[in-house]
Amino acid sequence: MNSEMEREIDALDLPYRTREDLKASLAGKEITSEQFKRIVEMVSNEYQKSRIEPCEAVGVVAAQSIGEPGTQMTMRTFHYAGVAEINVTLGLPRLIEIMDARREPSTPTMAVYLLDDWAFDRDRAREVSWQIEAAPLHEFGDITIDMENMQVLVLLNRAVCDRRKIAVDEIIEIAPRKIRERRHYRDFEVEADPKKPSITFTPKNQESYQNLFQLAEHVRNVIVQGIDDIERVVVRKEGGEYILYTEGSNLKDVFEVKGVDTSRTRSNNISEIADVLGIEAGRNAIIQEALTTLNEQGIGVDVRHIMLVADMMCMDGEVKQIGRHGIAGEKESVLSRAAFEVTVNHLLDAAITNEVDELNGVTENVIVGQPIQLGTGDVKLIAKPLNLKT
Repeated sequence: MNSEMEREIDALDLPYRTREDLKASLAGKEITSEQFKRIVEMVSNEYQKSRIEPCEAVGVVAAQSIGEPGTQMTMRTFHYAGVAEINVTLGLPRLIEIMDARREPSTPTMAVYLLDDWAFDRDRAREVSWQIEAAPLHEFGDITIDMENMQVLVLLNRAVCDRRKIAVDEIIEIAPRKIRERRHYRDFEVEADPKKPSITFTPKNQESYQNLFQLAEHVRNVIVQGIDDIERVVVRKEGGEYILYTEGSNLKDVFEVKGVDTSRTRSNNISEIADVLGIEAGRNAIIQEALTTLNEQGIGVDVRHIMLVADMMCMDGEVKQIGRHGIAGEKESVLSRAAFEVTVNHLLDAAITNEVDELNGVTENVIVGQPIQLGTGDVKLIAKPLNLKT
């Protein structure tokens, strides 16, 4: 197969995977233009035959195509995803998370890609990671409790501050402000000495050791550099460039860090993606995450089944779960809702509000014993009277 034939295959109106499979099958084979033409014609004909017929029960087929292989998935929760320090939920628990549209995944993580000026320099990549990874105050110096004077003393290490590219004055300004903002703890006074450098925290209530120890705990754990939700960042080299893998996710704040490539950076938190980038991005994230989860287990599911599920989950402009608190619980049909879960409640509520079931769906027609409106059952034949002259 020559380059001209490859270009012809690329121009065909076929799915990407079909075109790639065709190229792989013909690679290295000596075929004439006539043979090539016949092969392409046969593939195109087979593709046309395999297209969905009108009135096809695509929902049932999609449910079966995802559900049946799902029974073979392992319950393995944690997987090291090529990075020793970062745990990621995969397998069946991850698929359930995606379909349930959880606001927070059990192991939120991000893959942060960098712009060219940062991606190929390890030191610059490490600098970006420091701007992302949440660093508490105790990492920048020694914290001691002076019980005699009822004070918490912080002696900053200037060398650590210089190495992590943060000014001492910045820490002196950030630490008290964040304790007041984030911890909602305001009963203390602050004295700072940039020359030592040191910060002294004194609780207003001098009679309680409990207040002193509580203040010390807040001081130790206050985040003075990085993003609060990002607990850890690992710098890893892949394909010549450095990529940051995080434990924790905060797409909005990470996008504001200098050096981050916002067009490639991704998170496994679907709700967060939809909130920050919009519902179309959320839909694409559902497809990508579900497909990756299934492929990791060696399960091949056609992407169109997952696309159908993603479209249903996102069609109202927000990410909804499949279950009774989402799509299944919001169906117009009373009988369909009742057939799914909590039957009596649905029937009682419908009776109280005088709901009418139009019997347009599959489930409700099966319940009442009518032909379902799928396949030939969805075709309405009307006899046209012939004007025959007698």
